[in-house]
Amino acid sequence: MQIFLKDSAETEWLGALLWQVLPEKCLVFLSGDLGAGKTTLIRGLLRAAGHSGVVRSPTYSLVEEYRFAERNVFHFDLYRLKDPEELEWMGMSDYLNQSSLCCIEWPQMGDGFLPKADVTIDIAVQADARLIEINILAPEVKNKLQDLWKNKDILI
Repeated sequence: MQIFLKDSAETEWLGALLWQVLPEKCLVFLSGDLGAGKTTLIRGLLRAAGHSGVVRSPTYSLVEEYRFAERNVFHFDLYRLKDPEELEWMGMSDYLNQSSLCCIEWPQMGDGFLPKADVTIDIAVQADARLIEINILAPEVKNKLQDLWKNKDILI
């Protein structure tokens, strides 16, 4: 499904909706150019989960961990990765094996090591707005997201 977002507030709102519909254990890939809004979307998701602190892009730390009562969220940024094998020494398989939400920016940097995502989100900048393409493997998750977004323009 494709969603047109006018600004960062709508991007955060989409993140909040995703928090409501994504299953407890889920792997999400986020793709888009630098500054496209990947971390903004994750900020909305984390705010909906109850996080009130700063949401940093994990560009230098590679991963930021957020622990909540109902589940954990691991936010990865693989932009600086030189080789997918680096994911092994950072314990990526341990993160992925947990019952948690793993959100990975720049997933193409982990090609050959990362499993297939449950959800892929591609963000394209169009002038001052964003075009988001979301592919969700589980139809029930897609249907829930569409129901929550029903007052917006969604192209399927």
